[in-house]
Amino acid sequence: MALSIDFTHLDSMIPPAERRRIAPEILSAQRTLLDRSGAGNDFLGWVDPAALNSPQDLSRLEACAKRLAAQSGAVLVVGIGGSYLGARAAVEYLVSPMYNSIPKQTPDLWFVGNDVSASHLSDVLAACRDKEISVIVISKSGTTTEPAVAFRILKKELARRYGAGAASRVVAVTDKARGALLTMARAEGYETFVIPDDVGGRYSVLTPVGLLPIALAGADIRGLLSGAADAAAYCASPDFDSNLCLQYVAARHLLLRAGRSVELFCGWDPCFTMTAEWLKQLFGESEGKQHKGLFPASAGFTTDLHSLGQFIQDGSRVLFETVVSIGEDTASLSVEAEQGDPDGLNYLAGMSLGEINHRAQRAVALAHQAGGTPSMILSTPSRSAYEYGWMLYFFEFACGVSGYALGVNPFDQPGVEDYKKNMFALLGKPGYEALAAQLSNK
Repeated sequence: MALSIDFTHLDSMIPPAERRRIAPEILSAQRTLLDRSGAGNDFLGWVDPAALNSPQDLSRLEACAKRLAAQSGAVLVVGIGGSYLGARAAVEYLVSPMYNSIPKQTPDLWFVGNDVSASHLSDVLAACRDKEISVIVISKSGTTTEPAVAFRILKKELARRYGAGAASRVVAVTDKARGALLTMARAEGYETFVIPDDVGGRYSVLTPVGLLPIALAGADIRGLLSGAADAAAYCASPDFDSNLCLQYVAARHLLLRAGRSVELFCGWDPCFTMTAEWLKQLFGESEGKQHKGLFPASAGFTTDLHSLGQFIQDGSRVLFETVVSIGEDTASLSVEAEQGDPDGLNYLAGMSLGEINHRAQRAVALAHQAGGTPSMILSTPSRSAYEYGWMLYFFEFACGVSGYALGVNPFDQPGVEDYKKNMFALLGKPGYEALAAQLSNK
């Protein structure tokens, strides 16, 4: 196993016997997922990560990443939601949250098209002014407003810089058979990779959607997939008492029933910040339906202890914490003794920052438990690609089972579609005239 869970700081509120009591309904939801018999079962391609990428496609993807890296000082990745969160999360976790600032042999990666901020895109283009650039555009349809607008602007920039050679600097990750982006890619001659029909955006990090940018950053995508495959075998076990994923699902549901409606995903290293953002989309879009579900939030410790710590410790009792603890730091720094002890820190002399961080984790868990905020601590030994792939799949599987246990379809997002329709209408998109008239009267 690449992941363990400490339930110690939960047991006083949700004891093991209570989690075991609802095991039958959690196991039923697990069977619904694995049997592919529930709502949204046409979006379960991610359940078997070993089948997501053929050996030929994986080799072609790695060759494409090598080609883009050879011709680019910076690659702009265009996408929104699941089309960028998983990739960015993996790059920051496996390489560095300061990826674009550190010395490296791989190109800078800029994630754009996830907002409509003119200043943001302008700043990215300015940062790439003196670098050779390429673009990866990720969209099932090619018509989602934010990435489509960004890509139109970037196409113009590529044409200005490279003329007829611009097409060799674009890779499209899109539908295999239809859509505006696929039509454009065929007309222009872009290299393409397929977003599987049976994998939704927030579950797509282990498809070319995530793997191409991750490979560009020099991370081990085969190790990532290997970890996910092993996690899939583990999570499929029907033995509730040995399956930590099912126990985690049971704990979340019991906490929700006890009035804890907010799950705070907490990390103790900045490398986890974007993974928490990915988790917020994964659980928020999957469970937040029919007025049900936990609200996913996030915090980065120790930083946010100086802003949110007071509320967590002493505020309204609406939340619980799911903490991710990384065992081994990728760097080694220690506190040295100073003559005269001017800052009073000589008591830490000889102690590594990693050890200080882990002792802080224990101190905070004990304080929050005493204050009435329960937590579950998920620990992984290091930041290896294998262990990260294991963690990603663990959360994906937990999310699917949780959705079915709640009685919702974990694989659609009707609320997101509502805002998109309104936006199309207010922007004057053809076909939305009637809705625009309705909205103008509100």
